[in-house]
Amino acid sequence: MKILAINGSPRKGWNTHTLLERALEGAQSLGAQTEIVHLYDLNYKGCQSCFLCKARDSKSYGRCCLVDDAASVLRSFASIEGFIIGSPIYFGSLTSQTRGFLERLLFPFMTYTNPVMSLAPIPLRAGLIYTMNCDQQRAAEFGYPQHLLRIEETMLKVFKSVESAWSYDTLQFSDYSKYVADRFDPEKKTQRRATEFKLDCDRAFDLGKWVAGARPPLPRQVARTYPAAGIP
Repeated sequence: MKILAINGSPRKGWNTHTLLERALEGAQSLGAQTEIVHLYDLNYKGCQSCFLCKARDSKSYGRCCLVDDAASVLRSFASIEGFIIGSPIYFGSLTSQTRGFLERLLFPFMTYTNPVMSLAPIPLRAGLIYTMNCDQQRAAEFGYPQHLLRIEETMLKVFKSVESAWSYDTLQFSDYSKYVADRFDPEKKTQRRATEFKLDCDRAFDLGKWVAGARPPLPRQVARTYPAAGIP
């Protein structure tokens, strides 16, 4: 079994990357082989709306035909059993690199037939890790859950099942005195990093175990609405 982690954060060794590594440790605890890809190391663009993935009788039907650094990562989805995408939340959404990668990943698998079907070659468990500077209450006020749920709904339609782990009120800097950030309390941020972030790491570990098949998917309010052309 192979599990792929995709880091949509530009900051290696920080919150999102750390949680992804813990998730992979969870998958490894069940014997999975793991790999992590850092999107900010790659040179690629989001969907170019060429529609060759929808072209009739085309060799590129159901897959993205763009040739760039993302192409090999996209091809690997035919040989993995699960994946985990991690992204910080910028302005209420995923990072631009993460969003662009999801466009390239999801759009070719979604048909323009009636009804719409999924062309994903195998059923995959998809894990999502979100990190954000605001606390849970402020995230709810900003509408983060509703926005991110729509992304999860799309992934659920394409793949087998989706679960997510959230990390709130994260530490942004190791030394707040170097930055103009008066609105934050460095002591509280550091204390939360030492306590709550450890719990976030535990949740990421459990998410990795789930992606590797540790237990059945949790019941979700979002039901699969796409027939699965490529998924039994």
